[in-house]
Amino acid sequence: MPTDTTTASVSSSGPWDAKLQQFHGGQEWAQLSNFVEDFSVTTNPFGMPSAAKLAAAHSIEHSHHYPPADQEPAKSSLARFLWPSEFETERDRLILGNGASELIDLVIRMAPAGTWRPGPFYTQYKEYERSARNNNFTMLSPDASDKANVACLVNPCNPTGDYLELPELKAWISANVLPGGYAIIDESMQPWHSEQFREHSLISQREYVEGLYREQGISVFVMHSWTKLWCCTGLRLGSVVCPTAEHMRAIKKIQVPWSVNTVALAFLNAVVDDAEYLKDTWELTPAWRKATVDQLRELFPEWEFHGREFLSWIWIDTKDASVAERAVDLARAAGVPVRSGRPGYNLPTFIRVAVRHPAKVDVLVGALKAI
Repeated sequence: MPTDTTTASVSSSGPWDAKLQQFHGGQEWAQLSNFVEDFSVTTNPFGMPSAAKLAAAHSIEHSHHYPPADQEPAKSSLARFLWPSEFETERDRLILGNGASELIDLVIRMAPAGTWRPGPFYTQYKEYERSARNNNFTMLSPDASDKANVACLVNPCNPTGDYLELPELKAWISANVLPGGYAIIDESMQPWHSEQFREHSLISQREYVEGLYREQGISVFVMHSWTKLWCCTGLRLGSVVCPTAEHMRAIKKIQVPWSVNTVALAFLNAVVDDAEYLKDTWELTPAWRKATVDQLRELFPEWEFHGREFLSWIWIDTKDASVAERAVDLARAAGVPVRSGRPGYNLPTFIRVAVRHPAKVDVLVGALKAI
């Protein structure tokens, strides 16, 4: 598989400056007069939770005031969601950001200089690499044998759908991070795992994280973009769990004040209590995903479908760059855009398709029948 992770040139990058920014899905919908559904992003198919959306709308009434500088009570509410029994002792390691993108950049800016490496998969979400390049790290490939000063693993991996369970994840950190280095583990898509997601997550491993820092000086950061699980990409909402409270304060020192606005904080404070929304997510996402794979496999038996069963997207190798391009064009023309694997990932035979309501999938499948 290609390991060149620079931004691929494309005939049209839309609103993106291809020389300066990393391509991302989710930009075409506003230009489509026949828009039906956005299959190019990995957000929750159930849309924004209604109670949290209402709380966010009501917060506009208070938007002539500054947001709380301590991010409360939203930060404590998220801590309670992550650690239902231990949130009071854990929340001092947690900080919110303007999407995970802000926090990715802040953590990499304060990381030890030197080498950077991605996770073990042939590609992953590119914002970590973009930030590392901007901060003058020496880039290592996924299959390099050297340990790095900073290692960033997206788990589950977007877009490939690969996933490491905790024993594998810990082994990877030990094998790939230098003493005194940083391990940044992106678990943005991990809460889709199941109702038991916490026990499969590094957020449950405080003793391990503290021991690694105490014995080897390795700092483990667990990153979340909450805009995917709760379908609020326009609000920009992320968090990072730091190895210690001192690391959290180091981030706060260089973070601009009020980077999370009033509306996003109100949304977060409300959404963590929406148990029914998560119940539907855990129950129906795997079923809808399987149904979509089955439909597409019947039409295109030569395609390969990748990713764990609980994920909110399907990573598809069509085996032919012209077929993938045709699929992207047909989907866009039908008002159901999908993500091409060419821009950013430089994998032109691949497409990424979000899990969506079966009625919306029927529109997409109907369009792809013309391939």
